[in-house]
Amino acid sequence: MVFKKLLGALGVGGPSVDTVLPPGPALPGGPLSGEVRLRGGGSDVTVDRISLLLVARVEREGQEEEDEGTVVLERFTVGGGFRLAEEADHTVPFTVTLPWETPITELHGQHLGPVLGIRTELEIAGARDKGDLDALAVGPLPAQEAVLEAFGQLGYAFRSADLELGHIRGTGQQLPCYQEIEILPPAGHAHAVNEIEVTFIAAPGGLEVVIEADKRAGLFSEGHDTVHRFTASHHAAPQADWNARVDAWLKEVVAGHEAHGAPSSYGDEHGDGHRSGPGTGAVVAGVAAGVAVGVVGGMVAAEVVDEIGDAFEGEEDEESEEEG
Repeated sequence: MVFKKLLGALGVGGPSVDTVLPPGPALPGGPLSGEVRLRGGGSDVTVDRISLLLVARVEREGQEEEDEGTVVLERFTVGGGFRLAEEADHTVPFTVTLPWETPITELHGQHLGPVLGIRTELEIAGARDKGDLDALAVGPLPAQEAVLEAFGQLGYAFRSADLELGHIRGTGQQLPCYQEIEILPPAGHAHAVNEIEVTFIAAPGGLEVVIEADKRAGLFSEGHDTVHRFTASHHAAPQADWNARVDAWLKEVVAGHEAHGAPSSYGDEHGDGHRSGPGTGAVVAGVAAGVAVGVVGGMVAAEVVDEIGDAFEGEEDEESEEEG
């Protein structure tokens, strides 16, 4: 879907812009190709710069009430330095590389909740305007999908997925937010754990998988969170027995016998399945994608598109009021 917008900052009759993305989801760390299509306005102008911004709707915690805002995850310069004639058409093709930590928005065609977009900005004669906003779908890497499928096969059920502003200490996180997935345990573990939260921190060398269990309070103890970190290689995704591996991770997390141990540093963890010690006091939550199979929240494609447009347009209205 393409959101058309006249460049208001450049005045009535200024150029307009459409950014067209290919169908289907992109992948974290992978290429994103498309075209920026410009249409000249009522006079000739010089386009100084064309920028693409990878933006996300995130939640801000730590306050009495949670609120949402838009965060720029990455900025790309894809063109500029040319003359756009009156009412002329000009197309700028582009290919950019998404960050490895780009959040996942869908699994098997089902929308998961997180909202991402590509916002196009033009700079003309010192003026800059958000000329176009496009919804961006991102699917999981093979190792991420394998881990999530294993959760589903082990009986865990998807509850929610969103983005949280902040950093997870002791990880290689680069982006200003992390994706959170909450899943509910099967009946066999429900007596010990309220929910499981999982975070993927993807990098070229593999995945950090942070798993946090919200433990139920026992008769003589208070409930508490247990946090464990694991790693997995991208290259082992097709061959690994992910059900067995994730089951072993979860058994350790649920047991929680090392939950209050000292955290180990993030260093030589590229060995497939190598585990680092659980962290203490880390702000952790889970990343990601659809552990459950089936329609998430009963949403269909058209509703998801409307939600994405409304979310970002609402943010733009707030920004306009602040600037005014």
